[in-house]
Amino acid sequence: MGLGAVGSEAAAALRIDAAARDLVRDPVGGLPWRSHLPVARLATDSVGLASLAIELTGAARENQSPSPAQAEGPRVAASFTSERLIRIDGEPPAVWAPLSGFWRAADGWVRTHANYPHHERALRTLLQLDPDAGKDAVAAAVAHRSAIDLESAAADAGAIVGAVRTRDTWARHPQAETLTRTPIVVTGRVDGADPRPWREVGEGPLRGIRVLDLTRVLAGPIAARDLALAGAEVLRVDSPLLPETGWIHLDTGQGKRSTLLDLAGGSDRAAFERLLAEADVLLTGYRPGALTRFGLEPPELAERHPGLVMAQVSAWGFDGPWAGRRGFDSIVQAVSGIAMVESDDGVAPGALPAQALDHSTGHFLAAAIVTALGEQRRSGDSRTVRMSLARTAQALLASADEIPGPVEGEPPTRERALPGPAARSLRYAPPVLAFTGAPADYDRVGDPWGADRPVWVN
Repeated sequence: MGLGAVGSEAAAALRIDAAARDLVRDPVGGLPWRSHLPVARLATDSVGLASLAIELTGAARENQSPSPAQAEGPRVAASFTSERLIRIDGEPPAVWAPLSGFWRAADGWVRTHANYPHHERALRTLLQLDPDAGKDAVAAAVAHRSAIDLESAAADAGAIVGAVRTRDTWARHPQAETLTRTPIVVTGRVDGADPRPWREVGEGPLRGIRVLDLTRVLAGPIAARDLALAGAEVLRVDSPLLPETGWIHLDTGQGKRSTLLDLAGGSDRAAFERLLAEADVLLTGYRPGALTRFGLEPPELAERHPGLVMAQVSAWGFDGPWAGRRGFDSIVQAVSGIAMVESDDGVAPGALPAQALDHSTGHFLAAAIVTALGEQRRSGDSRTVRMSLARTAQALLASADEIPGPVEGEPPTRERALPGPAARSLRYAPPVLAFTGAPADYDRVGDPWGADRPVWVN
């Protein structure tokens, strides 16, 4: 079957022709997921398209014919549920914070996301809770509030709450209507740049490519990890004022280096500008408009750094009334109707068997970035790429792909000693991409968050 509905839609948005798409083969083995939506096809589509884009680019660089791309179903399943497989010194991390989850409102359900401390503080303030109040207090505070009113108040307060909707209700929402008129992958170009040459440094289809990764959970880091696996030098840049959850970096930071810079000014900003001047890709995952004050919007970037590929991912899209809202995979599932489609009884909301909106959007975004790099090298100009979790959700909801039966089996994992003087270990999911020469494991695993110098190595 090759690519399913969502993969074919993404490939068409990237102008990948039908002959090339046929190189994506059905995965070897199935996935052990039970769901009402064809989420397994979404997952394998995204991995297949990322693999194909890298394969096409590598073959073009070597002046060779591309080979088929065929992922392994068990690896895809392991990667998409990696937060359940990861073990740090043999112990699973606490993936979900106590105040994250579904709660009954006065007229329906809401879902909250409070995994980061600043989001938890905002939620407690919104609900007028003490710092040590637990789940019972949250349930009582939510129970007398309207779901939609609480969602709106949370957006104003910097908290993250999504009202659970049906798919039909979401389809009538102004943000959903905006997304319906938007391609799943939005590409663009800014005239005025000559083609950049490929740099012959390192190994892999993306050797010599330098990527600045300004993203957080989860789609952006996954896209950047794909680029690193294909040979790009990826440097993740975070603010020292926004600490990352340690296990999340271990789960998605493989293959990359990581540094901390405050872009507000001073020596950190100067260091960032030096990095940007030699970068090929800038990948950002903050809310639309959040980086405007730093001069990191595409028009300004294209003027200062002609030929740059600028990739952006957001929760709700880049136009429409919700473009600037915060959001995560779980919240988009709740709001878009996926949670009710996945309900077991039609009353209590459910969830996909993986955070598949994040993971699949990340892989599709990697495919788009690789395709944009090839186009830039062939015909010049600066390139832009945009994706959102909510648009991926709508594509999944509209998909009529057949739902394959679940396949049982133990997911594959890797284990490695963590860097440092103490004897520590990390168990993690292996890579999933299937381009020619794809590594069976990551070259860098377990490096501390923010510990690297802000310089390019190659």
